[in-house]
Amino acid sequence: MIRILSVIALLAFAAPGAAQDTDAIEETIAAQLEAFNDRDVMAAWGHASPMIQGMFGTPGNFGMMVEQGYPMVWTNEAPEFIGLRDQGGRTIQTVRLRDADGRSHVLDYEMVEMQGRWRINGVWIVPSPDVGV
Repeated sequence: MIRILSVIALLAFAAPGAAQDTDAIEETIAAQLEAFNDRDVMAAWGHASPMIQGMFGTPGNFGMMVEQGYPMVWTNEAPEFIGLRDQGGRTIQTVRLRDADGRSHVLDYEMVEMQGRWRINGVWIVPSPDVGV
């Protein structure tokens, strides 16, 4: 009984921090998506991790990569946050959104916390499941 109460107490104390992380992660992704819609590449760049910034070198290179490789992110609508998980020690937020033509896409965002701030460390398009008839 004491063990059960201890677990309940631990979860009660852990939950507020987890909720704050979830909110902060969602706010970071939403801000970057909004920045892309506004074509504010510099603001979008600011939400990328140093690793991503190092890969692309400049905000212009980063913006070009997103525009060409992730058009559903470059022009996006109705982002929906559908799950946050730990995957092998990495924090992954799954997001569903629509592209400029109204098609739905699911993406996984890898998030890293740096100096108390969440940053985007990578984005992967989640393949659609095969539908059989």
